[in-house]
Amino acid sequence: MFSRRVLAGAAVVLALGAGVAVAQNYNLRPSFGTANLRFNFAPDPFVVNVTAGGTIPAERIGGPGCVGSIAQPPDVRLNYQAGGGLPLWIGARSNYDVTLVVNLPDGRWVCNDDFQGTNPGLIFRNPMSGQYDIWVGSYDRGRGIPTQVFFSEVPPN
Repeated sequence: MFSRRVLAGAAVVLALGAGVAVAQNYNLRPSFGTANLRFNFAPDPFVVNVTAGGTIPAERIGGPGCVGSIAQPPDVRLNYQAGGGLPLWIGARSNYDVTLVVNLPDGRWVCNDDFQGTNPGLIFRNPMSGQYDIWVGSYDRGRGIPTQVFFSEVPPN
């Protein structure tokens, strides 16, 4: 049986195609905690306050939409049990322009910038159960930006 690290590395290369992808270390302890949520969770949205940004260019992940500067450890970890046919929305809100980098339970990397205005978001219509590691980036390298990461099963229209 392969470790998550081996599968994640392979998934990054397969998912992103050409180029060398250097992934963040999702084995590090998240800076702002871990949320353990099961489908149909309450409160919805579930919110975690974080400080976005860091000194590492998110572009090194290599995927579309991977921009801004992020920290080395994840900002937040979500352990999610999917079910009930509910979608999962992972987003961030800030008074500044922030970005989102997520390592999915299957090891793939997805990123977003400017989903609603300058706030990033990702909607998974058929979410996987497992560990989601989340980084929130900023365009002001090294400066900590007050941000809220949220999880919801009620995506916008």
